[in-house]
Amino acid sequence: MYENEQADADVTLEEFGDALQPPFPCFDELLFDVPGSSDILDTPLLLIQLTRLNCGGFILAVRMNHAICDAQGLVQFLNAVGELARGASVPSILPVWRRELLEAMIPPQVSYTHHEYDDVPDTRGTILPFSDLSHRSFFIPSSEIADLRPSLPLHLRGCTACLWRCRTIALDPDPEEEMRMLCIVNCRNKLNPPLPKGYYGNAIVFPAAITTAGKLSTNPLAYALDLIKKAKACTTEEYVKSVLDLLVARGRPHFTVVRSFIVSDLAKVRPGDIDFGWGKPIYSGPAIGGIGAIPGTLSFYVPYKNGKGEEGMVVPMCLPAAAMDRFECELNAALGGDKKNDPADKYEYVISRL
Repeated sequence: MYENEQADADVTLEEFGDALQPPFPCFDELLFDVPGSSDILDTPLLLIQLTRLNCGGFILAVRMNHAICDAQGLVQFLNAVGELARGASVPSILPVWRRELLEAMIPPQVSYTHHEYDDVPDTRGTILPFSDLSHRSFFIPSSEIADLRPSLPLHLRGCTACLWRCRTIALDPDPEEEMRMLCIVNCRNKLNPPLPKGYYGNAIVFPAAITTAGKLSTNPLAYALDLIKKAKACTTEEYVKSVLDLLVARGRPHFTVVRSFIVSDLAKVRPGDIDFGWGKPIYSGPAIGGIGAIPGTLSFYVPYKNGKGEEGMVVPMCLPAAAMDRFECELNAALGGDKKNDPADKYEYVISRL
């Protein structure tokens, strides 16, 4: 079930501004919000709106129901649409349903401790408020991501730990409160045999790196990186099966959102390679940041080239206004520069092309 809309806009792409990155202006006009479509059941699985621009370009906005697929599955679908639009008779990767491949055991046997599904009461009111939220995007050049690494052990990579640490300092929680970094791990190749190539359903697990706010804020960056590395290292086939059993045994609980943070790396699924026949998009990624059950819990790495031609990542963030200013200061200090940039509710993508 899906909804398909098209529209014309009396604007050009240039009028959206120099930096095409979240949060996109007028997004409520770029994707019609079908009544009831924010629910999980009895709702469209997919919303698509094509908006033609005066300059000859177009914006394709998509909202998918996360119950049907993950980010890799959505990009697989959009790539298939692009191939058909370019004249292919069938997609190069055929879709595979096969949900029985991820069934739990009977009876379920939870063999690991899964802190990503801990029942954590929000006793201190630290869930991010729905009001007074600020949305910004931060462009981090690839060269500066690399600059984080010389002082760290070679086996520790990426800036996820940097974002986690900066965000925690910005939110200023009680030093004894537990903070979680939920690490998104694609489990398609964790199973034996691996899931079929065209499997588009949710095939991700969220192993948790966990520590106190005080330790995360005061220890060197390598401390957080090592926690994340150890969390990811536990995602064996047995771990994945234990997650499946836990979901059934506990009635499919949501992962813990209280004092949790997630960063989804879209560079791995390559949304920027989608081509509907006019070439690759100028921007392909989330329209806004901080989406999910609780605003501010989820962010992304979006491959991006800025106006200067620098390659890097755009990271959309959603935080309370005061915390956002502190986050920017902490990120600037961590990267050693001035990274001011421009970011929240559903899994929405915008693809635009001249």
